Amino acid sequence: MQKVQLNNLVRSATFFQHAGISIVFVFMPIFAKGVTESVFEIGLIVASFSFAQILSEIYFGRHSDKKGTRLKFIRIGFIGCAITFGLHYFAEDISLLFLARIAAGVASGIMIPAMITYAYEANNEKKRAATVISFHALGWFAGTAAAGFANDVKLIFIISAVSFLIGFLFTLKMPNTLQDKELEPGTTKKVILKNKFLFSSLLLRHIGAASVWTILPLMLMERFGAELYQISIVYVANTLTAFALMNLMASKIKISNVSKFKIGIGCTTFVFVGLALITDWWMAMPFMALVGGTWAFLFIGGNFHLMENNPRSTSTGIFSSTVSISTVIGPAVAGGIAYVFDYVAVMYFAIAIIICAFAVSLKIRK
Repeated sequence: MQKVQLNNLVRSATFFQHAGISIVFVFMPIFAKGVTESVFEIGLIVASFSFAQILSEIYFGRHSDKKGTRLKFIRIGFIGCAITFGLHYFAEDISLLFLARIAAGVASGIMIPAMITYAYEANNEKKRAATVISFHALGWFAGTAAAGFANDVKLIFIISAVSFLIGFLFTLKMPNTLQDKELEPGTTKKVILKNKFLFSSLLLRHIGAASVWTILPLMLMERFGAELYQISIVYVANTLTAFALMNLMASKIKISNVSKFKIGIGCTTFVFVGLALITDWWMAMPFMALVGGTWAFLFIGGNFHLMENNPRSTSTGIFSSTVSISTVIGPAVAGGIAYVFDYVAVMYFAIAIIICAFAVSLKIRK
């Protein structure tokens, strides 16, 4: 009974953590357009958050293993995010928006590796942790839906800050479990070298994905006349599919974690083939559902494979920071391609680079 109660606390904290992040992330390109008309600068604004998150996740993920504790980093992250995401409300020019995005990236990076590892370590039957971690997808659903209902790019920052404060309250009831300290020098480098094909394929896949996520809300709005709530509906298809599949992985989908990761990488190609061909905003929904499925496979497969074979918070921190590196490069590339060519050209770029990512993933061994 205590284990069930703990899992529910972690589920709730995870839910509000990702609701707070997603409500801002999805609509940041639209908000950024209010302070600059340059598509390239919009890409840089989106990328600044991830750039800060890269260093934060690597540093604090490794520090969590060194200290043998997770909860301190989780709580500091929640408080930091409540403050920094709330500060977006006052960002009336491009300089202040850059500062707010960088601060939010640092704050979120403090808790993300520790949160995934805490959920994993809280379950003796490790595959059950997928049902807990799946609430990050449900949080993205709630955050995206809330943004659509709010239909106000300023109000979403207040909702985001409140989400982090609620999540922090749940962490106050979570026990501060201690793990063996990982003090071996050079561990981060060793983890990267040992899993180079996994991290490389993840990096390439997510560069393609991040480039598309930068221009997709703009494309849906400008080319197809979508409203904020309609863009929200499109993204909801993504998060609900991810949530459902992550839960199925705990009981029904019995394939190896490496195979899950490869499936997630390879099938992403079909998402952007479809998005390049759509002629109305609602046509994006089935392809967003597909990308939710691919994310569920590669996120659970990749993270669980790493935690089974490496220092946990260190390896999940590198996984998350690899995604963050991609979301620095991807938006900058998207801004450049869209500026020189058009939005659909970004889709073609994503297709090409994800095919390369799948080829690299085939070298990963169980």
